[in-house]
Amino acid sequence: MTPEREEKIKKVLNRRQSGLIVVMENVHDPHNISAVMRTCDAVGVQDLFVLTTIISRHKRFGKKSSASAAGWLTIHQYEDTKACMDAVKQRCDNIYATHLGVESHSLYDLDLTQKVALVFGNEHAGVTEDCLKYCDGNFIIPQVGMVQSLNISVACAITLYEALRQRQIAGCYNGTPQLPQAEWNSLAKEWGMYDNHRG
Repeated sequence: MTPEREEKIKKVLNRRQSGLIVVMENVHDPHNISAVMRTCDAVGVQDLFVLTTIISRHKRFGKKSSASAAGWLTIHQYEDTKACMDAVKQRCDNIYATHLGVESHSLYDLDLTQKVALVFGNEHAGVTEDCLKYCDGNFIIPQVGMVQSLNISVACAITLYEALRQRQIAGCYNGTPQLPQAEWNSLAKEWGMYDNHRG
């Protein structure tokens, strides 16, 4: 590994956000899944939870290469809602779902600098009622058009870049590692670094 490559990996790992998690519930379209993964990698999300209860379990997400974001994420697959959401709750203070309801808040009213998980549902049915029971709140992305819905990958991108904006202001991307030391070291080794020092 070249020194330049090693330095890039260190910079990426130092900007990974341990308190920002994405949950995809029953997202079916491979193009949507790939787009969500690319956005997660781009904004520093490391942990992606994939919950499949009404569709078949995904068998693969792509080869591990620089062209596939799946290779740079930690993907947790579940087929049981309670098991998945319990695991998510252990890592976060709040779980918010994209869901249009009477008590839904605007995305821009959420504090995304705290430890949060963001749930995105099926392309047609949205987030299931079973999953919503585990969420602390719902949010919507403000729209002024005739069609009040966005593609899931677009909604995820808008949401995560709002999280990035808030977290940049809060200094979460200033190079101080956010991941626990053990996780940082494990990922560094997995990504091919010989020296796991995260200075």
